[in-house]
Amino acid sequence: MRMIFTLAVSAVMLAACGGGDAAQKKGREAPLVTLAAVQPTRFVERIDAVGTARANEQVTLTAPVTERILRLNFEDGAYVSKGQVIAVLAQGQESAQLAQANARAREAQQQLDRLEQLRERGFATRSAVDAQQALASQATGQAAEARASIGDRVIRAPFGGWVSLRNISAGAVVSAGTEIATVSDVSRIKLDFAVPETLLGQIKPGQAIVATAAAYPDQPFRGTIATIDPVLNPQTRAATVRAILANGDRKLKPGMLLTVAIEAEARTSLAVPELAVVGEGERSFVFTAQDGKAKRVQVRTGLRQNGMVEIVDGLAPGTRVVTEGVVKIADGQEIRTGGSGNATPKAAAKTGGKAG
Repeated sequence: MRMIFTLAVSAVMLAACGGGDAAQKKGREAPLVTLAAVQPTRFVERIDAVGTARANEQVTLTAPVTERILRLNFEDGAYVSKGQVIAVLAQGQESAQLAQANARAREAQQQLDRLEQLRERGFATRSAVDAQQALASQATGQAAEARASIGDRVIRAPFGGWVSLRNISAGAVVSAGTEIATVSDVSRIKLDFAVPETLLGQIKPGQAIVATAAAYPDQPFRGTIATIDPVLNPQTRAATVRAILANGDRKLKPGMLLTVAIEAEARTSLAVPELAVVGEGERSFVFTAQDGKAKRVQVRTGLRQNGMVEIVDGLAPGTRVVTEGVVKIADGQEIRTGGSGNATPKAAAKTGGKAG
């Protein structure tokens, strides 16, 4: 009797354990995932570079001679027009030399006129007239030299632009070569940047670029490629490319460092969200949904832009791939797709059954 009772209890316990395992297996649900269809997406080949902004025209005006400054006709950062007087150096000695040269030139010309009249009447020789002609020309040349010397002491803007901060004052004696002002035409900006020789085939003059400055991170500055240097740097194996950017608001300053993006080539390719791609070394995989199960598929990827990954090979248009939940599934595993009906928790479903 004891043996029969013990066997009966053992059978009951085994039955209970077996029932619990069955209930646990029955209670497991397939992982909940989100699917997205493979669809065509526009991708743009981009070349990224870093460039330096330069003024459209820029010149540093210096003193041509050692002299005292009489006047400075500009304010810090002011705009000056072409030909406007920037500074005037002392020119008293040169003015006196000009007056003397003019007087000699007038006297020589008057003497020449008298000799020509005498020659017409036969009282002067041709050689005398020629000699006086040489003296008159010499006096005229001396006057022109004095005027040029005075002109060198009047410094003018060679083109319209904005002047730099003033670091000298009227009355100071400057030596030859001393900087007086820098004039910059920043109505447009020349942006110089380097492009490796391997990418030169993807760019050409007239191509659009987008530049960004650290001072204005949310404002793109658009321009076009103007020139490609025909000579490469032998150390870097890169060519300097110059683009032109409009700068009507003068936000860009010469010397600024800008990041450059060149749209080299656009194409439409199949793509999936970045979350769908799983990398293993140099290989990439996605999980597709087929008959309620996950299937691991190897793909060849290309560009990554705006949260999408270009699929070069491995998937057909319209194929549904797992985007969210890839870390929870394995090849061949059953899956549930996200949705109001499929996402209902198991506990809630049991409660509803009991209530019914």
